[in-house]
Amino acid sequence: MTRAPDPDRDRTLLVLTAPVLWPHWPFLPVVRRTRGTEELGLVFDARTARLTGYSATVFRTNLFALPARLDAFLALPKEVFDGAEELVDAGWRAD
Repeated sequence: MTRAPDPDRDRTLLVLTAPVLWPHWPFLPVVRRTRGTEELGLVFDARTARLTGYSATVFRTNLFALPARLDAFLALPKEVFDGAEELVDAGWRAD
């Protein structure tokens, strides 16, 4: 099955898989816009903190509301996906 070209999807997939491109590393702001609403989130480059299981996780916060401690950040509400493609298929885009 072929998809119609979607530059935002392709850009997000590229950026998600290359943390060196993240302007606010180790965080990547993401947004999901649906039916006139906007949800904000962050993807975290957990590999550099030697954590596994978070590479395709959207934490429901933004850069201006980050907790001061890592354990508090990891306890935030989140959406966990199996991979970058599933994350973008759920509507999340690099912001």
